[in-house]
Amino acid sequence: MAVSYKKLFKLMIDRDIKKKDLKDITGLSYGTIAKLEKGNNVEISVLDKICVKLKCQLSDIAEITYDE
Repeated sequence: MAVSYKKLFKLMIDRDIKKKDLKDITGLSYGTIAKLEKGNNVEISVLDKICVKLKCQLSDIAEITYDE
């Protein structure tokens, strides 16, 4: 089981938000954004901050994936 943040990056494309814009909007570091890109674990406060600033739900930016 893992968490995928592909939905976040799809949302960013749909809204024409670059990584630098996400950094500026949320105050996240490039390191944290890189963790999201790699599907690494991040604190729930990071996801909360993204959802608040982008006015979306957690299910809009993340999903659980299961290993087969």
